[in-house]
Amino acid sequence: MDVVAYNQQAWDDQVKNNNEWTIPVSADQIELAKKGNVQVVLTPVKTVPASWFPDFRGLKLLALASGGGQQGPLFAAAGAEVTVFDLSSGQLKQDEKTALQYGLKIKTMQGDMANLSAFADASFDLIFHPCSNSFAPELLPVWKECARVLKKGGILLWGFTKAESMLMVENPTGSKKYDLRYKMPYSDVHSLNEKELSVYTDKNEPIIFGHSLEDQIGMLLKNGFQLTDLFEDDWGGREAIDEYFKSFVAARAVRI
Repeated sequence: MDVVAYNQQAWDDQVKNNNEWTIPVSADQIELAKKGNVQVVLTPVKTVPASWFPDFRGLKLLALASGGGQQGPLFAAAGAEVTVFDLSSGQLKQDEKTALQYGLKIKTMQGDMANLSAFADASFDLIFHPCSNSFAPELLPVWKECARVLKKGGILLWGFTKAESMLMVENPTGSKKYDLRYKMPYSDVHSLNEKELSVYTDKNEPIIFGHSLEDQIGMLLKNGFQLTDLFEDDWGGREAIDEYFKSFVAARAVRI
């Protein structure tokens, strides 16, 4: 399976189906951002602390795998020079539509997060990479490219899904209990049998991969970054797994 091509089409379909991560921000959110109050998430619920960001005015910002008209328009409204880079043309159209609606300037480019060859070295001051690298088969190419296109002293903000949550399946008894079924390394392609995989592919849902903490953080640090902060998040109580542990992490690192 060509995972990149499959996920590109799958996310285009998610836009058509009004997936929550494809619905653009509101006029009220835009107005708040213009006043310096930028409310964005890297994970499902918790807002990214304002202290994680520098001054947005004139900031060269790459919204990496961050299409959908949600974060890019808010950064642009706050004064940043925003480039949204995403695999899905449907997601990018959401940013374009939102920018046009509110008179914002946003550049959009379609491509794979593991290949940022369209950008020169040290092109950006900040990379905002929300919870999307679970759609990447490997993280090393992503981190190498982030290190290359980010200026020294630049900031990388990213969110990720803990792989442990992918190894568990809800018990069919309806008791909100989970069974540990799969092992690392996890991927929908290699960990699921044909019947299990078809549950997702028959509905053209995106394919995901579970990456270890060594890959999510350790590998990043070995490629020229210093971790400065992080927090955990969950689904806000709407998923049964929230009773067991927080499935997401948002983190901040600086290019050294």
